[in-house]
Amino acid sequence: MILRVFLPFALGYFLSFLLRVVNGIIAPDLVSELGLDASELGLLTSTFFIAFAATQLPLGLLLDRYGPRKVESALMLFTGAGALLFSWADNFYLLLLGRALIGFGVSACMMAAFKAYVSWVPKDRLPLINGCHLAAGGLGAIAGTVPVEYLASEIGWRGVFVVLAGLSILIAVIIYYIIPRRDEIPPTEPLTQQIKEYGQIFRSSYFWRITPFTVMSQAAFFSLQALWSGPWLRDVANFERDTVASILAGIAFSVFIGFLLGGFVTDWLRRHQISPVTVGVYAMLFCLVPQALLLLGGGSFVAIGAIWMLFGVLGTGGYLIYPGFSQYFPARLAGRVNTALNSLVFVMAFGGQWAVGAIIELWPEQSSGGYAVEGYQAGIIMLLVAQAMTAGWYFLQPLFITKD
Repeated sequence: MILRVFLPFALGYFLSFLLRVVNGIIAPDLVSELGLDASELGLLTSTFFIAFAATQLPLGLLLDRYGPRKVESALMLFTGAGALLFSWADNFYLLLLGRALIGFGVSACMMAAFKAYVSWVPKDRLPLINGCHLAAGGLGAIAGTVPVEYLASEIGWRGVFVVLAGLSILIAVIIYYIIPRRDEIPPTEPLTQQIKEYGQIFRSSYFWRITPFTVMSQAAFFSLQALWSGPWLRDVANFERDTVASILAGIAFSVFIGFLLGGFVTDWLRRHQISPVTVGVYAMLFCLVPQALLLLGGGSFVAIGAIWMLFGVLGTGGYLIYPGFSQYFPARLAGRVNTALNSLVFVMAFGGQWAVGAIIELWPEQSSGGYAVEGYQAGIIMLLVAQAMTAGWYFLQPLFITKD
C-alpha cells in the first residue's frame, strides 16, 4: 500500500525537479533564439521559484484541509498549461508567464508527498521515506541533463516542452486515481483558525533558529545547480557543450546520491538519538567548501567534476530539515510547517538566482562571447557570505531550546 502512495507522488517530484533544472541545458538555445542577456536569463529561470514561493502558505492550508491527492493532481494541470505556453512563446514575457505557471503547478510535488507520508508512515521512519521521495527528484535532475540535451537535438527545445506538458497531465491523472483516499475529510475547525495556527509556527524559536541557514543554503544550491552551473562550466572552465552536459549529469547523479544517503543515514542515526536537523545542518556547513573551491576557476575535467559533484551531494542537506520539522511539530500542522519553510526557501532562491545573473551582468562579456569570470566569482562570494552569516546565527543561538 505504501508503494501505491509513494510511486505516484515520486513521479510528480521527478518531473518537478526535471522542470526546475531544464533551463540549464536549453539556456544557449534561449539566448541565441530570443537574445536573452544574463539578467533576463536569471530572471526567467528564477521566476519558477517566486511562483513556487507565492503558493506555499495557501498550499499548506489546502493540504491540511483537503488532502494531498486532490491538491497536487489539480495543480499538475497548471504545470501542463505552463509547459505548453513555454513551448509556444516567441518573446521574453510569454516565456516568463509559462515559467511562472510551471512553478505554480509543481509547487505541491514535495509538500503534498510529505503531508501524505505523515498519514501513511510511522513518524520515526519519515526521514527514510522522504529521502527516497527526494531521490526521485534526483533522478529528475539527471533526466534534465544529457537526456534533455539529446531530446532537444532531435525535436528542439520547444518539442521538449510539449513532451513535458503531456507528462504533467498524465501524472495528474495517475495521482488522482491511484492514490488511496485517507484524511480527506475537511477538519472541523474553521479556516480562520487554521490560518491563525501559522502563528504557532512563525513564533517558534526552534523554527527561527534553523530556518535562516536552511533558506540561504538552499538558495545557493538552487541558484548554482539549477541554472548557473551550466554557464559556469562553459565560461569559466571553457568546456564544450557536450562536456558541460556530461558534468551536469554527474552533478544530477550526485544530487540523487545525496538524497538517498540523507534518507538512509538519518534513519540509521535516529537509533543514536541524532536528529535529521543535526545531520542537515552539518551537511549545509560542509557544502561551503566546494562552493569556495569554485572561486579558484578552471582545472581538469576530473577536478572540476569532483568539486561540482561534492556540491551536489552536500547541497541536499537542507532537505533534511523538513522531516526534522515534521517530527517536532504536531502532525495536524505538517502541511503548514513545511510550506512555511518552503515559502522562505523559494523566495530567497528566486532572489539568489536573479541576483547572481545581475552581478554577472556588471562585467563586460569575454571576447569569446561568454560571461566574465569575475562576475561568476562575485556572485559565488555573495552566496558564500550570506550562508556564513546565517550559519553563525544558528551556532550562536542557545544549544538547548525548549519546545514552544
